[in-house]
Amino acid sequence: MAIYSILVLTGQSSATLLGRLYFEKGGKSKYMAALVQSAGFPILIPLLYITSRSKNKPTQPENLALPALYICFGTFLAFDCMLYAIGLMHLPVSTYSLLCASQLGFNALFSCILNSQKLTSFIVNSIFLLTVSTILLISQPGPPGAGAGAGTGGKFALGFICTLTGAALYAFLLSLEQLAYGKVLKGKTVNEILNVIFYESLVTSCVLLVGLFGSGEWRGLKDEMEGFELGRKMYVMVLVFGAFSWQVFGVGMVSLILKVSCLFGNVISTLNVGVVPILGVVVFKDSMSGLKVVALVLAVWGFLSFVYQQYVDEVKSRAENKRYFRQPFDVSNSLLFTIYHNQTEN
Repeated sequence: MAIYSILVLTGQSSATLLGRLYFEKGGKSKYMAALVQSAGFPILIPLLYITSRSKNKPTQPENLALPALYICFGTFLAFDCMLYAIGLMHLPVSTYSLLCASQLGFNALFSCILNSQKLTSFIVNSIFLLTVSTILLISQPGPPGAGAGAGTGGKFALGFICTLTGAALYAFLLSLEQLAYGKVLKGKTVNEILNVIFYESLVTSCVLLVGLFGSGEWRGLKDEMEGFELGRKMYVMVLVFGAFSWQVFGVGMVSLILKVSCLFGNVISTLNVGVVPILGVVVFKDSMSGLKVVALVLAVWGFLSFVYQQYVDEVKSRAENKRYFRQPFDVSNSLLFTIYHNQTEN
């Protein structure tokens, strides 16, 4: 789990900063920024080849439900990528990251409905604190979103709404994926995890490419590259490394969803709420107003509240397992005894 958690943290933080850098230095295409979030899937091909040839890989019958899930979730993800791209286009990276932290609260709610997650007092407290943190961000005095490269007025409001909606929809998507793939994928092997990421990203990229060419934004990409402040090579590198970072994040997140739960994956993802805003202040000179600091503290408090609940659940689970294994073995309840007893009666 530690490796997957590191993949989520490093991939998400670096991808977010590179995405803001793209807009900061002259990038203008929303579809390109969204496409970067899924277009790195070809790097998974060597890993897919290696894991598919593993001798320990269990053979499973073809499941026709998987292609349908890939298409549905991939299309859904394309829309969500657009919302995040618009949000990052108009918001300082610090505000954007704090809004993304609300995803944990949304996920707790959807996990309760779809994944039978219990809403304890600590989880409710976490949702409340993240909600208050979001309200504080939108009530900042003066020009909202003041900071390098950020939009103001109507653009800030658009970015705010798109990011918040994207966080809610992504939380809903994660809960759906846990529910659907949990029933379809029995082994949850590395190969299955990579297949989920690869085919979902393929569908997402195809949908966004249709949007890129259909909207006509592709015509401005050459001028955008020529006018990029850091040069043409850096333009390509920002997009390539951004795509790579998003795939690293995807591998870690889907692994945590299938191995543990979507809620746990979101907890790890929310750790970035204390890292990315600080990096945004250092790298992009984002303003860190008093209200934004309070929002950051509340978001971290909400995260810690949720983590404590996970710790309590883990301790309780271990205690129950110890009591179970300490119980004396009842022969009359064993399968072998039942078979033997039935045969002697016959």
